[in-house]
Amino acid sequence: MYTTDMYTGVHAETITMKGANGDEINAYLARPLGKGKFPAMVLAHHMPGWDEWYMEATFKFSNHGFITITPNLYFRSGHGTPEDVAAKVRADGGISDDQAVGDLEGAMKYVRGLDNSNGKVGIFGTCSGGRHAYLAACRAKGFDAIIDCWGGNVVMEKTNPKMPVSPHEYTKDLSCPILGLFGEEDSSPTPEQVKIHEEELKKHGKNYEFHMYPNAGHGFFYYHRPAYRPDQTVDGWKKIFTFLEKHLG
Repeated sequence: MYTTDMYTGVHAETITMKGANGDEINAYLARPLGKGKFPAMVLAHHMPGWDEWYMEATFKFSNHGFITITPNLYFRSGHGTPEDVAAKVRADGGISDDQAVGDLEGAMKYVRGLDNSNGKVGIFGTCSGGRHAYLAACRAKGFDAIIDCWGGNVVMEKTNPKMPVSPHEYTKDLSCPILGLFGEEDSSPTPEQVKIHEEELKKHGKNYEFHMYPNAGHGFFYYHRPAYRPDQTVDGWKKIFTFLEKHLG
């Protein structure tokens, strides 16, 4: 909890790290300054790309006392504005699940290996990033908590070579608590898809906490879009940091 007599400071920069298949990719890293060991967070960015909102979210988590890294999951698709790169990724049918999981696992190993890490690492994602975060939490061992914000296609009706398995089918392998935040007016995931996911978590006895917000649709945290819902966003961030304090310290 922040008090006005505390020392606060954050160092933020672009770095390189090893992702899937040992590839060197870039990432945005923000580290709290000061004494002590800190828990860490890996952020899986959304389909709009490795953009300003995710840079701000990286800083926000760090300002709350978490070493935070956001790897550029679209690094291999070239460089340009986040919008241009994301458009190319969409045209290519997205990135492969294996690649996303490998990059997020690499980010987890990077932050856990830092001198001021306390060894605990959580993962957070919104939209497609929520889906990738869930896949990583199920398939890459070592995450201590996951936050899925309206992750689309966690429950899939159709698969393809880049996304060969519906993520909810990996639920039995989830080894950490999950917090899920969703909107009643979302079309991906729909409330029905969230219910299917919830039933799978119950079936396998997982530690989960889901919240469905009324009068909210997809991306309701995004202050720069018409979907923004301030009351639901404030409550959502409060739930996120309460959850992380409980599971990461």
